[in-house]
Amino acid sequence: MAARLEQIRHVTRPGALDWRAVLRQVAISRALDELEESTLLPERRVLYQFSARGHDLTQVLLSTQLTGSHDGVGGYYRSRPLCLGLGLPLEEALASTMMRVGGMSEGRDIGVVFNLPRKSGACMLPVCGGVGAQYTPAVGWAQALRYRSLVLGDKEYENSIAVAHGGDASTATNGFWAALNIVTTERLPFLFFIEDNGYGISVSSQQQTPGGNIARNLEGFRGLRVLDGDGSDPLAAAALIENAVTGVRSGEGPALIRLVVPRLSGHSGQDTQTYKTAGEIAAERARDPLEKLRAQLVPHEISSADWDLEISQGHAAVAQALANVEQRNPPDAARVRRYVFSEIAADGSIELQAQGGIRCEGVLPPPGTELASPQGPRINLVTAVRRTLEHELLVNPRMLIFGEDVGRKGGVHAATLGLQEKFGAGRVFDTSLSEEGIIGRAVGMAAAGLMPVPEIQFRKYADPAAEQLNDCGTMRWRTANRFAAPMVVRIPGGFFKCGDPWHSQSNEVQWVHGIGWHVAMPSNAQDAVGLLRSALRGNDPTIFFEHRSLLDGSWARRPYPGDEFVVPYGKASILREGTTLTVISWGAMVERCEQALDASGRSADLLDLRTLSPWDREATLASVRKTRRCLIVHEDTLTAGFGAEIAAVLAKEAFFDLDAPIERLAMPDVPSPHSPVLLEAVLPSVETISRAIDNLATI
Repeated sequence: MAARLEQIRHVTRPGALDWRAVLRQVAISRALDELEESTLLPERRVLYQFSARGHDLTQVLLSTQLTGSHDGVGGYYRSRPLCLGLGLPLEEALASTMMRVGGMSEGRDIGVVFNLPRKSGACMLPVCGGVGAQYTPAVGWAQALRYRSLVLGDKEYENSIAVAHGGDASTATNGFWAALNIVTTERLPFLFFIEDNGYGISVSSQQQTPGGNIARNLEGFRGLRVLDGDGSDPLAAAALIENAVTGVRSGEGPALIRLVVPRLSGHSGQDTQTYKTAGEIAAERARDPLEKLRAQLVPHEISSADWDLEISQGHAAVAQALANVEQRNPPDAARVRRYVFSEIAADGSIELQAQGGIRCEGVLPPPGTELASPQGPRINLVTAVRRTLEHELLVNPRMLIFGEDVGRKGGVHAATLGLQEKFGAGRVFDTSLSEEGIIGRAVGMAAAGLMPVPEIQFRKYADPAAEQLNDCGTMRWRTANRFAAPMVVRIPGGFFKCGDPWHSQSNEVQWVHGIGWHVAMPSNAQDAVGLLRSALRGNDPTIFFEHRSLLDGSWARRPYPGDEFVVPYGKASILREGTTLTVISWGAMVERCEQALDASGRSADLLDLRTLSPWDREATLASVRKTRRCLIVHEDTLTAGFGAEIAAVLAKEAFFDLDAPIERLAMPDVPSPHSPVLLEAVLPSVETISRAIDNLATI
């Protein structure tokens, strides 16, 4: 069905709406903005300020409609009135902007990135600083609602919806269009709530959107109901919002509502709006929805004195909140390193986040065992991955796998072959070609209590999803453990029979540098089983790197180690023990290092790190202190590769134990070349590794 543009200009008063309660919420939001703009920002007691004046009425009206037991909202930096309307305590909101204890991030993030964890009632997903980053996680929440209702049979999730709240300029972003594509093809219970204030900072909507109206442009978009109206008209806006939410909640499919609102302040507290004429500013002030609300309510609904009372009580509530917040301490600097990853409490249990993942809903995965129980013949690494995924799908009904071609095709590397046939398209499914959409929706699913396992087909293709990956990794830290999004992102990469700049990169160091991510790079089938299972039963987001040359490589084959076998992260595998030197590697280079040691005949420790975040510093230091020489070999390029981090630690912690310089052998700083001749010329080979071993051993 093609979209239809709906506009409501002449409406009757929505009967169930408590307009005095709406006024009360708008008055508090307006007083809070005025305090920050006039006093706290100039006095530097607030460092970032994004006023919602002009946007506040529509947001409060939306909050009155989000009554589902599991409604989810992806917001942005101007969403505070909506968050207050959903139940965020006023004092907590002010403590956040003033960087005091008890705020939403404990001073770790700017105060306008809201979040509201909820087990029941509307939940506000953690807001990100990036424009358009809210859309695809909200899509994931919507898909989780459907999954929990239809696949898990939880009727409590049947009538809830997801909302993405954004400004008009954000409709130009990849995230918006990825979300639009997903919700319309999947017909998810989803509402785009777009406030159009005519500007993206200083750029007018005419330069942001063709014709300046995203609703008009989407009239022909199939599977989308489109509504358009004046957000400064209280009655019209209320009717249009109720219409939009009711339609989505009743199963009509996704909708987009665009409401034109005035931006009564600059983009931020630092914005002087010199790009607007005096006439433009006056015209915006004339459209102030608070003044139009007054004209609607006084004297027909309430008296002028009652109006003044609500406004004064709003200021009084904000003043009292300020007095209380000023009694709170600044954040504790000693805690700033906490909550990058999930932490173990004093009693040995995991200190759980308030929202996100399966554990905080009382689902505890079995612990597994580090003792392998080899079963049957040797299997290749891709079979090990598939068999592990299959078993974990059996034991964890909240786990689901998705990505490009993972369904009927079984993945371009056959890692998911047969899983859709066994578990159904509700649990193993294909997605559109949008890595932003794949990872973003995984974030929302994880926040909604599922264990998503998205696949990115090749390492290089993860680049369009970099914002979502980075935001996911920092979620626990920037919300001070209120939210986390545990997931396992499977990414094949590295060289195979040939290379190229698009399918054969490794560049694992980028994700080691991605704060909050665990990173695994198994070199063989047994470790692949244990590391993947640990991640699938874990409480942190994990990048699981499947090296293309190892998927069917004979060296990497091992017997299946059992359905409960796990490998702890941060524990290296010592493949050989010797006295002359230490060789450290991971991934596909481990095989070549072992062959090089055979060729050289040298007595050496060979350490397979297996995981790079965390990595086994203790085993590395112990080995180097014993052998007094170290060679680090990896496929990633030399400059700023992870080998440099290892070398830096060794240089500091084991400097006086070394009898020779630390050596690194890696690819030169070029992309992976396509020609096998060129590829072998740049990869560390058995011959070059063996030569480096001999040279280091004789120093």
